[in-house]
Formats: sequence, structure tokens, C-alpha cells
Amino acid sequence: MQELNRVHLNALRAIEACARHGGLAGAAAELGVTPGAVSQQVARAEAQLGRLVFERTARGLVLTEYGAALLPRLSEGFRFIEAALAGARRRDEAILTISVAPVLAAKWLVPRLSGFAARHPGIQLRLDATTTRVDLDTSDVDIALRVGPGNWPGVRAEKLLDQEVFPVCAPELASHIASPRDLVALPVVRDANSIIPWNLWLAPFGLDESQFRPGNSFTDAALALDAAIAGQGVLLAWQTLAHSALKAGTLVAPFPQRARTGDAYYAVTSLTRREDARTKAFKAWLREEIADTARDFESTDALA
Repeated sequence: MQELNRVHLNALRAIEACARHGGLAGAAAELGVTPGAVSQQVARAEAQLGRLVFERTARGLVLTEYGAALLPRLSEGFRFIEAALAGARRRDEAILTISVAPVLAAKWLVPRLSGFAARHPGIQLRLDATTTRVDLDTSDVDIALRVGPGNWPGVRAEKLLDQEVFPVCAPELASHIASPRDLVALPVVRDANSIIPWNLWLAPFGLDESQFRPGNSFTDAALALDAAIAGQGVLLAWQTLAHSALKAGTLVAPFPQRARTGDAYYAVTSLTRREDARTKAFKAWLREEIADTARDFESTDALA
């Protein structure tokens, strides 16, 4: 540790952050200090190292040959420290932390958790309801449930179910629908944050969403679903969002056809952390629940 004792740790952090962000401003934002403070820390580190890490140019800070050789090892060292600190913060090993989008948690996962608890009474779950991507190597999250293409780098992604979309509405509204063209005469409930276009489902029927009547818009998919249940319009839904309401009969799917979005549901875990018994148990239970949901949609047709 003699070499480490020569240089202040904060000064090394400043060097690493500057190199990674390409300048003082990005490093300052990450470290929560001013660019001037970062500049002072870098100068201090260079004085303590006895070597210039950066050249000061009109384009900003540029790594010297010495700095370019130092940076990869410095970054790797801080990653190890971050992982060690995250491991020290991890809760009791009986607790399994799941990162999941709020709407997936509220409308599909949470109502089913009593089944997991009955099977595994010794495992407590902590749900982190967020759409923010987490670092599974350094955070306390054990499993992330995500919807997307599945090609995220540096993680283990197990595909659970292809995402499909289809119109749903309250039963009384469905009584006015005999063909897809009838949809244009009805109000549409929109999920304002959804990037899935109605035309994905409409196009095979020669329809376009520009033909729709105006309708209410919500920034939360769960609220949009509640509005559809209340009879306020037709919603473009997906399996996990609408499954419970369809089974309860508070919503109906007027047409059997569904359109695939190109995305899927995945159980995502770290490549660098071993999957322990708790994680394996939850994933096994999750696969069963997803399969049960999928069976309720097997008898209908998927649009190309």
C-alpha cells in the first residue's frame, strides 16, 4: 500500500473521472464539486505522482502517454472498490431485491407474489419499482425484470415472453365493435409514455391511427388501463398490463389478433455475480407465472 499512500484517493478519483468524461465539467458533475476543485485535485495528483497525467491543450485535457497507461488500471481499481462497498451494503441474505417497472409490478407481479411467498416462506422480497437501468454488478439488485430487445451488454438476459399488443376496452364499449374499422368511431385512451404505435396493430387492417377520435392521455400505463376499465375508450394494451383485467372480465379484447412489438420480457442478472439459490428460486417461479399468462393468450392469432 506504499504507492497508494503517496497519492490522495480523491485526487486519483478526479484523474479517473476527468479521463472518463473527457474534461473537468463532466467530472465535476459526477463528483459533486466545482470544475476548479477538480482541476486542483488533478494538479495535486500529478505533483504527488511526479508525472503529468494530462496535457493542457486548447481542446481541453488530453492524456499523456503515462496517463493513458495509468487510466485502465485506475478505472479497474475503482470498479473493484465500488463492488466491495456495494457488497458491504447488501442487506440480509434472506432478502432478494427485484428491479421492475412500476406498471409491470402493479398490474402483473405484485398480485402474484403471495404464491411465491407460500412456496418460499424464508425468502423476503424487496421491489425497487423503477424504469431506470441499474448496474447489476455493483448495486444491491439481484434481478431486473425488463422489456426490450434483450441485447444489453455485460448482463445475463433470459427471455421470458415476446411482447404483443392488442386493443382492449370495457365490455359495454365492446358491444359497439364488430370490425377493426369500428375503432375509429370510438375514443382512444393513450399511454403518453408508450413508444408503441397503434399502427403496429392497425396497419394489417388498412387503418391508420390518424383516423382516431381524440381521447384522454395518461403519463402512466396503469392509469390508462384504469381509464379503459372505466369505459373511457379503447387502449392498446399488452399481455402483462391487461391480463388480470381480462380474466376478471372488467376488460375484453374485441379481436383475437395481436401484434408483436419486437421486444420481449427478460429476467436480467449480473454476469459477474453468481446466481444464488434465492435468485434461482425466483426465476423458476417467474417462468411458471409467465407461462401461465402466456397460456391465456395461446388460442388467438399473432399479426405478422
